[in-house]
Amino acid sequence: MQKTQPIKDVRDIRRFKQYYLDKHQIRNYTLVTLGMNTSLRIGDLLHLKWGNVYDFHKKSYRKHLRVLEQKTGKSNLIALNKEATNALKDLKKSLESVSSNDYIFQSREGDNRPINRSQAFRIIKTAANDLHIEGIISCHSLRKTFGYHAWKQGVPPALLM
Repeated sequence: MQKTQPIKDVRDIRRFKQYYLDKHQIRNYTLVTLGMNTSLRIGDLLHLKWGNVYDFHKKSYRKHLRVLEQKTGKSNLIALNKEATNALKDLKKSLESVSSNDYIFQSREGDNRPINRSQAFRIIKTAANDLHIEGIISCHSLRKTFGYHAWKQGVPPALLM
């Protein structure tokens, strides 16, 4: 079994995100951006709803995201940085309407269903292949990219874990 790798080159990260902006595929851009800026596993990312990231009463984006991780069952509080928030704003603007119970990464099939893991994998692989990004890139690469760059900036590995 081959090991998934992070995207180490910052220029490749920019190209990766820009790929979906250039194609006007804001949902896919937001998926990639949130994945690289929150360290969430793909299953947790796909099951995010607008109410998790946007306070409909205050009409503002949340500063932190509280997630009950599917794999571990642990509750996790994750900061939403400016880049993640801006991607969410762009996505919300591109949609006709959203409610707190709507999935952020909606499938085009069925009412209010998230895209599935295999579709997320295709989104990631398509960009990686078209951009000729070296290495074994998959959905988990988004999480690994976050960890790799946080570590390179001096965040202790114990904190990242």
